[in-house]
Amino acid sequence: MDCFWMIFQYFQSNSESVMNGICGLLALASVKMYTCFEFSCPCLPRYNMAYSLGIMFVPPVVLFLCGLILNRQSLVMLEEWRRPQGHRKKDLAVIRYMCSSIMQRAMVVPVVWIVVTLLDGKCLICTFSGSVDPKKFVGFANASPVQVQQLLAKMPCKDDELMRNNTSHKAVSRYLRCWSQALSWSILLILIVAVFLTRWLRPCFNQATLLQAHHWSNYIDIEQKIFEETCCEHSRLFAHKCILHFFESMQQEIKLHSFSLPRQGEGAEGEEDLLQGITDQDQVNKLLKMWYYEKPPL
Repeated sequence: MDCFWMIFQYFQSNSESVMNGICGLLALASVKMYTCFEFSCPCLPRYNMAYSLGIMFVPPVVLFLCGLILNRQSLVMLEEWRRPQGHRKKDLAVIRYMCSSIMQRAMVVPVVWIVVTLLDGKCLICTFSGSVDPKKFVGFANASPVQVQQLLAKMPCKDDELMRNNTSHKAVSRYLRCWSQALSWSILLILIVAVFLTRWLRPCFNQATLLQAHHWSNYIDIEQKIFEETCCEHSRLFAHKCILHFFESMQQEIKLHSFSLPRQGEGAEGEEDLLQGITDQDQVNKLLKMWYYEKPPL
């Protein structure tokens, strides 16, 4: 469990290379999940669209939330946005930069899932098979409107008895698959063009402001991590001191059972230096409250 927690903390690092690696791994995992998942359309007029749209959009929402959870900066950004003003002003440019960075990384995996789903085409065929114009295809001329809807709803199910003798099954599936793949490639093209323009237009804006936002977003994250580490170290020393004090108060009972206590003052001087004289619960609570409400100026 400790090993898992250490790996999780490492993945929550603010390092851009680590976060980019996590996004790549999640993207590959999403592709693997979809290829292992066997999509089975219900082939019912009322349920086709609901089921296929759920498969297309619910997993991306889950993956997007996972991307936010794994990114440490999401929590740091929320804390920075919600904290009181105190002695340190809040820079909205830094918060916007952090939010933009978090959203860009969290959106990678959901977009990959949607693109892979559209390239496969099964979801779109299941979604819009009932919306196809039957006049464009042969095989529906002698069917009533109710039969036409039933046949269109069962288009994704090639093993169904009604589809075995239907001449339009392959034509409808091919038509919808072409639209699905065209939509997928269009999304990819739009995203690539947007990234290309963003990269090339960025030098046209003020680079100093971008560097400042990048620097202070890293500073806020590192400051928070060092504060947490310092609190953990102080808590450990504080707990150690409280335990020693408890056993010293039980000295008579311990002597009866022939236990040996450390000498009074042994190691206490070093601990006092690290504790900085903060050895009372009220003092600790007061300092934590001051840190939250009155952040020290930089």
